[in-house]
Amino acid sequence: MAVHLVEHPLVQDTLLVLRNAQTGAAVFRRMARRISVLLAAEALRDLPTVPSRVATPMGEAEGRRIGADVVVVPVLRSGLGMLDAVLELLPSARVGHIGLQRDEATAVASQYYAKLPNGLAGSYVLMIDPMLATGGSAAAALDVLERAGAREIRILCIVAAPEGIALVERRFPDVRIYTPVIDRGLDDRKFIVPGLGDFGDRLYGTL
Repeated sequence: MAVHLVEHPLVQDTLLVLRNAQTGAAVFRRMARRISVLLAAEALRDLPTVPSRVATPMGEAEGRRIGADVVVVPVLRSGLGMLDAVLELLPSARVGHIGLQRDEATAVASQYYAKLPNGLAGSYVLMIDPMLATGGSAAAALDVLERAGAREIRILCIVAAPEGIALVERRFPDVRIYTPVIDRGLDDRKFIVPGLGDFGDRLYGTL
């Protein structure tokens, strides 16, 4: 399946704090970081590994290291709120950025910035965007990634709507979506209901 629901109790508990309208910006940031770490760990569960050895204080130990190149691509601006959490897990990951601006009247996304690492064809690309609503922004970002050569792409989002999932599945059937929840749908302003409000505004205190 293209959609992977992450039902871990810690993910679900953290999601509820993020949804709460009474959660202030400071706590919201901490919870966004926590849930992003947990979601990223699930999305990267099947990364290839290679055998390795290290010297412990008591002798030599065998183990495994990550054997793949990972590229993390936040969709600006709200995706930045998830970036540091992913880099906590994979400090060696390369980072790209895609800037999209959504027209509030039409909900159509337009690109204003893109900077991606080279060699995406052989990389695991983790696109992070907390809200998958209409799917327009996700589709625009995925277009950019595919034009740059990306083949193995996974989306990490904190809340998803059926409309956005349907669009991504239709246009990009090989892309996997990792989310803890699929909400009811969109309101007349194309916001997810019940959602958690505007993620970027709550994250940065710009309400």
